[in-house]
Amino acid sequence: MALLQQTPFHARCLALGGRMTAFAGWQMPVQFTGISLEHEAVRTRAGLFDISHMGKLELEGRGRSRLSSAWCLLTWPACNLVRPSTRFCSIPRGHH
Repeated sequence: MALLQQTPFHARCLALGGRMTAFAGWQMPVQFTGISLEHEAVRTRAGLFDISHMGKLELEGRGRSRLSSAWCLLTWPACNLVRPSTRFCSIPRGHH
C-alpha cells in the first residue's frame, strides 16, 4: 500500500483531534467534534476547508500572466505575483 500524502495542516488536524481518512491518495480529516457541533460552528461563526490537496495549475513561459488574465482562468491577477511565490485562487468553470 502506498503512503498517503499529507497536507500542510495534517499535524494541526491531528492535534485538534481530527478523525483522518484516506481520500484520493491523501490523509484528510473527516470529522473533529461531531457533525452537529461542526455544522453549528460553521453556521454561526466560520469554517475552514483545507484545499491544498486539490489540483494545481502551473503556467510557465513568457506572457503567462497575460494568458491567464486574457482567458479569465484565475479569479486573482497572476501579474501581481512576485517570483517565486504561490497564490490560491479559484479557477471558474465557463466564462463570465
